Amino acid sequence: MATKGILDTQGFVTPEAVELDVPAANLGLRMCSGFIDLLITVAIFFLGFYLVSQTALFADVALLQALVILTVVSVLVVVPIAQETLMRGRTVGKLALGLRTVRDDAGPIGFRHAVIRALLMYVEVWLSGGVIAMLVAISNTKAKRLGDYLAGTYVVRDRIRLKIAGPPQADPLLIEWARGSDIATLPDALTVAVRQILSRSATMTAASHSGMTAQLYSNVMEHVSPPPPQGAPPLAVMSTVLAERRNRDLVRAQRHDHIRASVLGRDPLQATAEPVFASTPPPRATPPGPPRTPAESASR
Repeated sequence: MATKGILDTQGFVTPEAVELDVPAANLGLRMCSGFIDLLITVAIFFLGFYLVSQTALFADVALLQALVILTVVSVLVVVPIAQETLMRGRTVGKLALGLRTVRDDAGPIGFRHAVIRALLMYVEVWLSGGVIAMLVAISNTKAKRLGDYLAGTYVVRDRIRLKIAGPPQADPLLIEWARGSDIATLPDALTVAVRQILSRSATMTAASHSGMTAQLYSNVMEHVSPPPPQGAPPLAVMSTVLAERRNRDLVRAQRHDHIRASVLGRDPLQATAEPVFASTPPPRATPPGPPRTPAESASR
């Protein structure tokens, strides 16, 4: 898992340093799942108050107030915490629409995250009628509410198949320069950041794109010598560097496989699977001789 990337973000990374971008649920999906959870909450409220009313005939006023408070806290706080903890980030509404709450690094949430989200939901959803949650959610691209910001979580579409971008391609005009250059192994975080800006450059604003490109280009050039030809586009240079670094890693892996095969001669797993004494010839059986007479047996 990468711990840094563009703007120090986190995410899952494959062995080839390709970050998996988990798609976030939009505001419409979150509102629909919230509406389903609201209907279930109202139904639990009616059931709880019905049970409390049945016991009110045999209880005093203090016990009745305690039961009402316990019912409200259980429905508004305990039930959401139990759902998201036991169902690993899901509620009934999220399960119906294929959503899941995850950490900012796309990992599963725990009890602590569920508690923070439930406590803040009581303030921004129930006390304010959902106004605070709505205003905060429309102000960011991941439709986060205050509880998500404090808990470090967001809601993703769990039924969307993740797509891994293809490897970067080398610029034909820079291939000769890259083959003759000394390119050290880039840090994982830097590799992920470069791949992110290569795949998202078309959707970024000009100001943010130029600033990030200049910073990443400067970091990449610290691991490359000599510098590229003058006037080469930074994005093309970084893409060529990643492509050449990947090709060299593949060649080195193939060379190691060839050396291993030449030394061992065959797969060591197959060699150890054979019997240890398979090459040892079995002992020859001595043919029986002619029968001995009683006199020869007595002389021996």
